[in-house]
Amino acid sequence: MFNYLKLAPPITKHEIMKKQMYLWGILFLLPFSMLFAQGNSEYTGGYKFKLNEDGSKYFRVISWGQFWAQNKDNAPEGVAATNMSIRRARILTFAQLNKKFLILTHLGLNSLNAANLSPTGKGEAAQLFFHGFWGEYALGSDHSVGAGLHYWNGISRLNNQSTLNMLTLDNNRQSWATIGLTDQFARHIGVYMKGKFGKFHYQVSINDALTNSLQASANPLPGGPAIYNGKKLLGSEDAGKAYAGYFEYNFLDQESNFLPYKVGTYLGSKKVFNIGAGFFSHPNGAVRASTNGSLIGENVSIMAVDAFYDTPIGENGAAFTAYATLQSNDYGTDYMLGSTYATGNMFYTHMGYLIPGDPSKTRFQPYMSLNNRQIDALEDKANRIGLGANLFFTGHHSKLSIEFSNEKFANQKSFNTLTVQAMVYL
Repeated sequence: MFNYLKLAPPITKHEIMKKQMYLWGILFLLPFSMLFAQGNSEYTGGYKFKLNEDGSKYFRVISWGQFWAQNKDNAPEGVAATNMSIRRARILTFAQLNKKFLILTHLGLNSLNAANLSPTGKGEAAQLFFHGFWGEYALGSDHSVGAGLHYWNGISRLNNQSTLNMLTLDNNRQSWATIGLTDQFARHIGVYMKGKFGKFHYQVSINDALTNSLQASANPLPGGPAIYNGKKLLGSEDAGKAYAGYFEYNFLDQESNFLPYKVGTYLGSKKVFNIGAGFFSHPNGAVRASTNGSLIGENVSIMAVDAFYDTPIGENGAAFTAYATLQSNDYGTDYMLGSTYATGNMFYTHMGYLIPGDPSKTRFQPYMSLNNRQIDALEDKANRIGLGANLFFTGHHSKLSIEFSNEKFANQKSFNTLTVQAMVYL
């Protein structure tokens, strides 16, 4: 045996990484598969506490967590290629005080990992913060107004995406088009109105733009590209407000607009075909400097059209889900912030197929996604392709997901990412 060990070829770093990811995946999946393999027929919609006999007054609590193991082949030297994280840890509550009033509170944290943990749990990344806090007043059975830190966004369905029932492993990042630029994690402080006229649904809002944005300390260079710092550099009078709206027509089954969170896949429980259009407008949100250094405000304008289709197929439990959107992004002249935000255009689509089977048993749903962006500042493109699958033990309430993605940004070298996710939603 000792002679064999001496003669065996050395194991390469790449082989070690592959073995680590395989082992991590087994360890990561085993506890969840054991816990949920039998399903849970007792879950009937969450924890709802009635405050009166008929249940018209109630308090509801929803909690969910998403746990990741991820391997990236472009990790910098000295940084582990494989890591684990808590992608999301959330608690959402809402109370219907009567038919007129509703209050919602959404708390949580995101992307907690070994790199941003702190010794005593007091670090910034480990802190819960408000993802939403708003109150709402019903004007009638179909229309409401509200105010607070809200999620009644414009632009597209994916800019209003729920993180409880996504088809893909995670949302398309560029569809959350204003995170940190003018809002707190896709939520604005403002007022909104939402409702429906038959099959036509609408939501519009007027919001205060974020002052302490991702570019709050930036200044434009003379003759250079725009930056997103209009409110701080030009003042609240010129750049303090942002406006948003999303409008959709429900051709088949009607979706609920009681809450703003859009469903990613219904797993065959509905037959839905919607077309939508939306916008986000922030006058003077961007700023550039002329060659003599004087500041020039530029309007930020983001618009999109989209379509969503979700349907059962036959009577054997199969289902098909598809979504596509065209989005125009104008953040100002030649604007670009990292590889996430850029003035230009985007086409995004995803589709998935729920393989036939008994809805009360474990289900399998492969999917694919494609993101193609045109970037004005570089006169080039960015692309992302994702291939993955969901394994449902109790629908979206307990599932495992795995996704392989390939990304390429302009002339940079492409890189691959493999992610395994376990999700529990109660």
